[in-house]
Amino acid sequence: MSLDTTHTDTTKPWALVTGASAGIGMEFSRQLAARGYQLVLVARREDKLRAVADELRENHSTDSLVITCDLSETDASESIVRQLEDNNIDIDFLVNNAGYGLPGSFHVPSWKEHADFIQVLMTSVCELTWRLLPGMQERGRGHIMNVASVAGLVAPSAGHTLYGASKSFMIKFSEALSLENEDKGVRVSALCPGFTYTEFHDVNGTREMISKLPDYLWLDVKDVVADAINAITGDKPKTVVIPGRQYKMIVFLFRYMPWLAAMISKKNARHYRVTD
Repeated sequence: MSLDTTHTDTTKPWALVTGASAGIGMEFSRQLAARGYQLVLVARREDKLRAVADELRENHSTDSLVITCDLSETDASESIVRQLEDNNIDIDFLVNNAGYGLPGSFHVPSWKEHADFIQVLMTSVCELTWRLLPGMQERGRGHIMNVASVAGLVAPSAGHTLYGASKSFMIKFSEALSLENEDKGVRVSALCPGFTYTEFHDVNGTREMISKLPDYLWLDVKDVVADAINAITGDKPKTVVIPGRQYKMIVFLFRYMPWLAAMISKKNARHYRVTD
């Protein structure tokens, strides 16, 4: 791990975003900076993080602490918090965003690949939240946004076996944590976007397949993040945030007509899931 920080403005709150080097994480960093937050940017690609930090400084006069790390390493969350303590940084807004997909049927990836996936998408989320939550409770304020997916709310499909399961976990974890902290000044939400224009599908090698989906299924990353921030900071915060009318309708269908929704999912999964 390495870090780089400029002078800090003690009057501005701090937000920490994992997976901040691209996609939804980068957009969270931009929009939180625009709202007056200083940023702790966490991801594996140092050059990308420094580019984001430079952009935030130029556009929003925002200081950033850059931490490069691999969240699949079991000591990553502890090391992140240690560096926060070394720099006297208290986190008021945590965005657990880091994630990726494992294409193919469950038996195809190695167990090491599955173990790393679970570590990044579930274990590190829980540990980083566990380590930062007490400070928020003590200060009587805080926001925790866990980036899940609409995949965690709908019927499962073949392929990417652990992805929907991990996002279902993220949603239930967020709901329980929200209830535990509703009288402590800490708000917790799970963001459940559908298909969103980001690097995500390039990283997991499904861009060509996903590009064949109809335009109405795609969401703009700026709108997704704006919906999320407004939902958790508004007068009536939402615990589960589903951007886009089309996805609200899809979730409604799965909830109240599960037999039909499961049939549709099974029939169309080949268009967005690798099952070989």
